[in-house]
Parts: sequence; C-alpha cells; structure tokens
Amino acid sequence: MDGDALDGPQALLVSNNPYASPDVLSGAGRRPRLDGGELGVLAVKVEGAAHAADLAVWGTQSQGLSALTGRRVEVTADADEIPVAVDGEALRMATPVVCALRPGALRVLVPRDRPGTVAPAPPMDWRRLLRLAFGRPARTEADG
Repeated sequence: MDGDALDGPQALLVSNNPYASPDVLSGAGRRPRLDGGELGVLAVKVEGAAHAADLAVWGTQSQGLSALTGRRVEVTADADEIPVAVDGEALRMATPVVCALRPGALRVLVPRDRPGTVAPAPPMDWRRLLRLAFGRPARTEADG
C-alpha cells in the first residue's frame, strides 16, 4: 500500500474508499462516497485465542486490526493463487493481486432519498442574510 507493508494478515478487505464508521466489523460500516480517490484497507491478523478475544471485545480498537488507505495495494503470497471475493463472488486469483484506482472507470447511480443519507443544506440566501444583518425587514415571496 503505497510503501506500507502488512505481514501475514489472515483476512484483508480492500474497498473503494475507506469505511467511515468505526464499527465496520459489525457490518454497520458505510462509505459516504465511492469517488474519494483512495482505497480503504482493513487487515485482520489473529495469533491465537487471546488475539481473537481482543478482536471480539475491542473491535476496531483491537491490536489485531490494521486500517490503512492508499492508491494501490499489492497482495503477495507464497501460493501461485489465493482465494478472493469480488462483490460477494468467490474466486481464485493469481498472485500478486494488485488493486489500483482508475478514476472514472465505474459509474454508480443511487437514489437521492436512499436510507442513511443526510439531506443537503438549503442554498444560502445572501440577500436575506444582508437584509437581516442591516436591520431591514425580510421580504417574503409575496413582496417580490
């Protein structure tokens, strides 16, 4: 990942943009955008029952979880191919597996009123703000 190295994680999640939620392990993680220009990387490394318990109790604060970002991720292994999942589909890919950004390669359309989105702030009415600031009465739409 752009110069950072992780040694021997048992599980690795590479996402288009990092997850914003601190509770990504429980499935509640969200990515507010998909076009932020970086990959999110979550790596899990558990070395025994104590590490597994630490991960179960502390979640994203665990020593067994690494969260990084980058523009390119290369996964190497001692095997010629490794099991992967791409959008939920189980596959095997030849190593090294390289994940890199290609701006504009994917276009995603989503409804504006989808669950979990925050409504945008209304546009600033600068004329009304100036009238209020200088003590003039605010006009209504009926006033024109």
